Amino acid sequence: MKKIYTIVTLAAMALLGASCNSEWEEEQYEHYISFRSPLNSKGVTSVYVPYSRTDKDGNYTAGGEGKSNYQLPVIVSGTLTNQQNITVHVAHDPDTLNILNIARYATRTDLFYKDMEADNTYVSYPETMQINAGEDVGLLDLNFDFKGIDMSEKWVLPLQIVDNPSYGYQAHPRKNYSKALLRIFPFNDYSGDYSGALLTNKVVIKKDDGTSTETAESITKALIRGYVIDEQTIFTYAGIVDEDYTDRRKYKIEFKFNGEKNGPVSLSCDNAAEIDFKMTAGVTPSFRISSSMDATRPYLEHRYVIINNVDYSFNYIPAAGAKIRYHVKGTLTLSRNINTQIPDEDQAIEW
Repeated sequence: MKKIYTIVTLAAMALLGASCNSEWEEEQYEHYISFRSPLNSKGVTSVYVPYSRTDKDGNYTAGGEGKSNYQLPVIVSGTLTNQQNITVHVAHDPDTLNILNIARYATRTDLFYKDMEADNTYVSYPETMQINAGEDVGLLDLNFDFKGIDMSEKWVLPLQIVDNPSYGYQAHPRKNYSKALLRIFPFNDYSGDYSGALLTNKVVIKKDDGTSTETAESITKALIRGYVIDEQTIFTYAGIVDEDYTDRRKYKIEFKFNGEKNGPVSLSCDNAAEIDFKMTAGVTPSFRISSSMDATRPYLEHRYVIINNVDYSFNYIPAAGAKIRYHVKGTLTLSRNINTQIPDEDQAIEW
C-alpha cells in the first residue's frame, strides 16, 4: 500500500510540474508600452546629457557646440518576448506638467518647472519610433541644442505615449509609465554637485565709523550645484541661494575655467550692480583636476575638480529696502565616479 501511495504522489508531482511549465509558455501579462523613466521625490526623472557630443579626439560629432542627444528607453511589458514590429507614437504632454506644477507649487509660478518644448528651441524628436519583433526595448532619440540655454530655469521635457486602437498597441494604463517628465541637466567637465563644506558664508556688519566686521558664525551648504553655461563655464548661486529661491536669477555667479587640467578661474556676475558683487582684491581663484582609480574596483575612476581661493562678497536682498551683506570664502570640490568599462560618458558617470 505504501508503494502505491508513493507512485500516486510522484505522478501528481509530475503532472503539477508539467502544468507549471506549460503555464509559462503563454503570456501572463499584457504587452503594454511604457517609458523607462522612474520618478524621483520631486515628481520628475533626472536626465544628464553632455552639453556637447564629441568624439575621442574632442571634435564635435553632433553638429557643433551645444548639440547633443539622449536615447530614452521605451519598453514592451510581458513575460514573453515581443513578436511583432511596433510603431510607437510619442507626443508632447504639457497638461501633465501643468498638473505637477500646480500640485507642487500652487500659485508660486516663479517656482514652476518650465516646459522645454514650449518654444521648440532646445529639443526635437521624431513623432514615432520602432520596437522590432524579437526585442522588448526601443530607443527614442531626443536631440538637444543647449547653446544659449539658461539653466536658472527648471527645464522639464514632458512626453506621453499616444494611444489609438488603430496603432496595434496599448499604452500602459498607469500614467507614470505611459508618461515621462524628464528634468534635463546638460553637463560639462566642471558641472555637478560640489561639496560646500569648506565654503563659508559670513554676514558682514558695517560699524558706525565706516569700517566692517564679520560675524564669527558662518553658514555652509552641504551641496552647491554648478550649472552649465558652455563648455568651459558654469554658474552657481551666490552664498546659500539655490533653485528653490524665487529670485535666484539675481544671484548667478559665473565660473570660467581657463585651462584643461589646472589654471585660473574667472568669476563674474551679470547682475553685479544690483547685488554689489565684488571679488576680494588680490585673490585669484584657481582650479585643478585630479583622478585616481578605486582600490577595490579597478574599473572605477574617481575624478575631482577642486576650485581654490573662492573669495567674493554680495548683497542678499530679501525684500525691497533690505539687504544683508555676505562674504563667501573657501574651496569647492566636485567628485565624480566614472565606470571606465562603459563607453558612453553620460552612462559611465554614477549620478
